Amino acid sequence: MKVTYNWLKEFVDFDLSPTALADLLTMLGLEVEGIEQVGGGLDQVVVARVVEKNQHPNADKLSLCKVDNGTEILDVVCGAQNFKQGDTVALAQIGAVLPGDFKIKRSKIRGEESCGMLCSEKELHLADESAGIMLLSPDLTLGVPLFDALGLKDTIFEIGLTPNRADCLSVIGIAREIAAKLGTTLKHQAMAVPEGSQPASQHIGVTIQDPVGCPRYAARYISGCTIAPSPAWLVNRLQAVGVRSINNVVDITNLVMMELGHPLHAFDYRQVAGGQIVVRKAGEGERFTTLDGQERILTASDVVICDKERAVALAGIMGGLNSEIKDDSRDILLESAFFDPPTIRRTGKRLGLHTESSHRFERGADIGMVPLALDRAAALMAELAGGTVAAGRVDAYPSPKQPVSICFRPQRCNDMIGIQLTSERMAELFRNLAFTVAVNADGSLQVGIPSWRIDIEREIDLIEEICRLNGFDQVPASMPVAAVISDRPSRHQQLQRLVRDHFVAEGMNEIVTFSFIGPDGADKLGLSGDDPRRSGIRLCNPLAEEQSVMRTTLLPGLLETASRNMSFRSLDLRLFEMRRIYMPTADAELPHEPIWATGLISGARFAESWCQQQAEADFFDAKAVLENLFEKLQLDGIRWSAEQPEPYYHPGKACRILCGTTLIGTLGELHPAVQGRYELERPAYCFELDFEALVRLSGKRRAIVPPSRYPDSVRDLALLAPLELAAEQLLSCVSGLRLKELEDVNVFDLYQGQAIPSGQKSIALRLRYRSPERTLTDDEVSALHQKVVDTLAKKLGVALR
Repeated sequence: MKVTYNWLKEFVDFDLSPTALADLLTMLGLEVEGIEQVGGGLDQVVVARVVEKNQHPNADKLSLCKVDNGTEILDVVCGAQNFKQGDTVALAQIGAVLPGDFKIKRSKIRGEESCGMLCSEKELHLADESAGIMLLSPDLTLGVPLFDALGLKDTIFEIGLTPNRADCLSVIGIAREIAAKLGTTLKHQAMAVPEGSQPASQHIGVTIQDPVGCPRYAARYISGCTIAPSPAWLVNRLQAVGVRSINNVVDITNLVMMELGHPLHAFDYRQVAGGQIVVRKAGEGERFTTLDGQERILTASDVVICDKERAVALAGIMGGLNSEIKDDSRDILLESAFFDPPTIRRTGKRLGLHTESSHRFERGADIGMVPLALDRAAALMAELAGGTVAAGRVDAYPSPKQPVSICFRPQRCNDMIGIQLTSERMAELFRNLAFTVAVNADGSLQVGIPSWRIDIEREIDLIEEICRLNGFDQVPASMPVAAVISDRPSRHQQLQRLVRDHFVAEGMNEIVTFSFIGPDGADKLGLSGDDPRRSGIRLCNPLAEEQSVMRTTLLPGLLETASRNMSFRSLDLRLFEMRRIYMPTADAELPHEPIWATGLISGARFAESWCQQQAEADFFDAKAVLENLFEKLQLDGIRWSAEQPEPYYHPGKACRILCGTTLIGTLGELHPAVQGRYELERPAYCFELDFEALVRLSGKRRAIVPPSRYPDSVRDLALLAPLELAAEQLLSCVSGLRLKELEDVNVFDLYQGQAIPSGQKSIALRLRYRSPERTLTDDEVSALHQKVVDTLAKKLGVALR
């Protein structure tokens, strides 16, 4: 929002310098983002008169002039031809610096000395274009600085407003704030309208068919106008605030909009069929051409201004090309209305159309300003365009807005801000803002809010006004009082970090997916019809169908991410996600939200290297990641069971993970059908872990056992075992002996084929014996080893190979 210093002084008396005024506005919450001095530094541009004008002896297109600046006669060379001897002009004297950092110096042009420059409006930044030098009134005093002589010296403030302060999108709104802060009276412009004898209702009729989109619509009729260029003061005032001059009638509507903050629109009365205005919803697909010559396709949510036959304006945004003011227009239908902010905002955003009018309406104009702005513009049109204003106005206002009144507690205000103001002082501040104040029986204040302050809705808004007007610098600064709390993470949080850090240390990348998935997620995974994971909670207002169900498993998001990466040729993947799932519960309104961890490994086992043999990752790579995690979590009794695998895993290449009898997760190669549904180019090995179960079962303290000082003894054991015998049973059987000298046992070889009887396999164990107290003899080791062999043969029916 741009506003000028001189314009503000027409509404409020103050003695502040431009800099002090900028500070005051900023402290009021109206941040001044820029200050521009109009005519500042241009005192060397003065009023002068051309005494002589002769042809330059050495150039056909130049003139050699003698110019009187009030104190001396100067020689000036000029290339413009639109002036003559005796004209009053603007002279930039030696030393003047024009806009664009152009410094005037004494110089010779084609052999003739020039001691200055005759200036055009463009060179002085008073107009965008000019045909020649600036011709001034002969009544001006010679030698006076040009901007002082024309009354153009001013300061322009550019103010950054927050969206809630629509009342300050006007000169009067900002002046009202200055007056409230300084405790002075706001001066209102005279709005007496010289009216004719005929009533406006004989020429205009208004019907509001959409009272939601347009709660109020008023109009006046002005006849016999002469469309002409605006006077200089009006042009200069509009240009100062960034508005281009068009003609006197349109410029008046723009002036009133900038002055009072209420947009107006002038129709050529000839183009309004029957003088009838109808405010209605647009038809779906209705076409309308706006003033910029663009055809707009409207929807049923847009509001249009129509006559008896057609639309003539897009309400609150832009007029129609079919009813614009032209040079031969004589009779004017002047509109002043209030339009619903959300409707204007929605239409403007959809059409990509933003105007000064829509900027104000979509933030909330003042519905009480409708008749005042209409009268101000009508009075100016009678004065500047020679029009006759019909008596009265047509004002359709079917449901007048009721004034807002808020109960305000002074003590609560003092407690919240940390100040001590009396109720009387607070009432005074409210009255400075033109709020009405009445004292209630309990000492609270009943504050009436004027129609232009649509941002005041609650008591806290009034407290902010007190703080703002009393001065933010008056709020005492104090350190916050808070208790010192040990912010140690809980065990649950510690283990979350441990698990995440473990997966990262294993070379996996964490992903974060949406908490909602598509309704076909369960079908893609091949879950059975009675699987509880099919009962995901549906959203009432999903962003898209693919995000309409709260996830009951992390796998769909993980597989979608893997698929997207593979489509971009990122084929070697190690991904994991650790987030909540949402399982509905029959006896509670909200779902159960446990944390689960899921991961995927696919592609090469190692990055390609000259010292590494290229190999593809497999089931055991994923299993190793989990085994290392379980060791960190101190989970005892981990079992890998091939029974009842999930339907989305490859048969025979998957297992359930149990800790004792508790199911804590699953692991397996993705089923080829599921792999195809997600368009994965390579086999993928996935796991799921119930993190809540891991927290319950994990060990809390790790026993520290010093390594033995004595040497170990390693023995290998090759056994013939039935094919159906799991290696886990062998290891469990050995562990069950609880031999304190048996330090470690693991499977290191598996063989089926030649020399092995049908229905059997060869499986080899490596056992490490060591005592923490002494060196074991060979006989002691042999005795221990034989005990292991005998136990395996007896309990599992295996034989030495």
